Amino acid sequence: MSDWVVYMLQCRDGTFYTGITTDVERRLHEHNHTLRAAKYTRCRRPVELVYQTACKTRSEAACSEYQIRHLTRLKKLEMIKHYQLSANS
Repeated sequence: MSDWVVYMLQCRDGTFYTGITTDVERRLHEHNHTLRAAKYTRCRRPVELVYQTACKTRSEAACSEYQIRHLTRLKKLEMIKHYQLSANS
């Protein structure tokens, strides 16, 4: 079974969307190009992947998603900055 991933998208209007999936590339394509996108992102296209982290189980991913969704915008920006710095290292 595939690992689950918690991901965060930045929408065209600057807002963030957080979700979970087992296939980030497929889900990003859906958010940008299909009706399978979340209702929130369909009217805020294009969206850009700005953060992702792997989780072992769906339950762990859902808990992490919940925690991220309840962070302040400033905390999310800090998390994204840290992720991007570590990804470029």
